[in-house]
Amino acid sequence: MTDKTQFRPHRRAVMAGVASAAALAATGVRAQGAPVSLNIIDVAGNLQLTQASIEAFVKANPKLISRLNFSRAPSPELPAKLKAQQDANRVDIDLVLTGPGAMSDGIQQGLWVDLWKSHGAALPKPEDIYHEQALMMQKNFGQNEGVAVVYSPSGPLFGYSAERLKTVPKTAAEFLAFVKQNPKRFTYARPLNSGPGWTFLQGLPYILGDADPSDPMKGWDKSWAYLKELGTGIDYYPTGTAATMKEFGDGTRDVIVTTFGWDINPRVLGIVPKEAKVFALANTHWIPDTQFMCVPKGVQAEKMPALLALINHLLKPEAQAATYDKGYFYPGPAIKGITLDMAPQESRDILKEFGRPEYDGMILQTPTRPPLTPERLVAAFRRWDQEIGVGHGAPK
Repeated sequence: MTDKTQFRPHRRAVMAGVASAAALAATGVRAQGAPVSLNIIDVAGNLQLTQASIEAFVKANPKLISRLNFSRAPSPELPAKLKAQQDANRVDIDLVLTGPGAMSDGIQQGLWVDLWKSHGAALPKPEDIYHEQALMMQKNFGQNEGVAVVYSPSGPLFGYSAERLKTVPKTAAEFLAFVKQNPKRFTYARPLNSGPGWTFLQGLPYILGDADPSDPMKGWDKSWAYLKELGTGIDYYPTGTAATMKEFGDGTRDVIVTTFGWDINPRVLGIVPKEAKVFALANTHWIPDTQFMCVPKGVQAEKMPALLALINHLLKPEAQAATYDKGYFYPGPAIKGITLDMAPQESRDILKEFGRPEYDGMILQTPTRPPLTPERLVAAFRRWDQEIGVGHGAPK
C-alpha cells in the first residue's frame, strides 16, 4: 500500500537536511564529489511511511543526491537477488527498506554492510535516540547491519466481523474449536512474507505456554502441534497479508490474524469495513515489529556519504513524526519523545477517527517479548513452510 500524497517540506525539514550533511562532514567520512543517484528498494511497505521524507531530503540536498529510483519487491525474493548481484560484482541496489524476513536472511548470508561498526561515527548512538523497545529491537534484531527506522508493538491480534462471529474466543483452545467448527472462515498469511503472520507465529508459544518460546526447533512442541491442528480448518495460506485483508473485507473470512497497523490502515483505505473489531487471546505477549534501513555490500563507495546523510535524516523528529501516517505501522516512531501531536494534521485526524481508544492501554499493559534471533527466525520460517504450509498453497 503506497501513499502518494504530495509533500511540501517545511523550513525545518530543509534545515534538518542541511544539518544532516554538516554533521556527516564532521564525522570524517570521505567527502562526496558529484551528486549521486540512489536506487532504493522497499520489501516491507515502508515507503508509505518514509517516501515523502526521503523526497524532501533530496530536494533540500541537490549536491548530495541527484536522482531517486524507487522499486518494490516481495521480501522472500530479495536475498537471492542481492546475492546474485554481489557474486557478479554488479550491485545496483543502494538502500533496502526491509522488515524481519529479508533482514534475517541478509544477516545469515552476510549481505549487509555493518553500518554501526564501519560507519558508527556517522550515525547517532542508538542509546541516545531510540525508545526502550525500539532499542531492544535494534540490539537484538538489527544488530550491526540494519538501522531501525519505524517500530510497532505489532501483535498478535485477530480482526473479526461482529456480525458473523457472535461469541469471541478468549483462549487458544476456544479459538481452535471455532476454526475447526467453521472451516475456511479463518486464515493467515505465510509468515515469511507477512507481518501479522510473522507476529502470530512467534506469539503463539507465549499464548500456549510452550517450553521455550525463544527456540522454535526444541521449545515449541505445543505450538507446532497447535498449528497443525489449526490447519485442518484452513483451506490455504495466502502469500501476503493484503490477500487476507481483501478476503476479510469481502466476507470470505470471519476472522483473520492482524496487528495494530494492519487493523487501522485497511479500514482507513476502505479495504476492511470500518466497524470491524479486534480481540487478543489470553496470555498474549506483544512480539514487536521493526523495519530497518540496510545497505548491501558492494554499494559504490562514493554513494556512502549520501546514504548515511539520508539515514540520519530519517531518524530526525520531523521524519519520525510523519511515520504515524495513516496508522500503517501504528504507532510508527522508533525515536523516543515523538508523540501524535507532532504528527501531520492528516495523521492526527485519521487516527482520531479510525484508531482505537483502547490501544494505548493495551500496549502499556501487555508484556513485550523480543522476536526470535535472525538465525532462529529463519529456522522457524523454514519449518513452518515444510510442516504447516505444505499442501496449503505455501512452497513445498
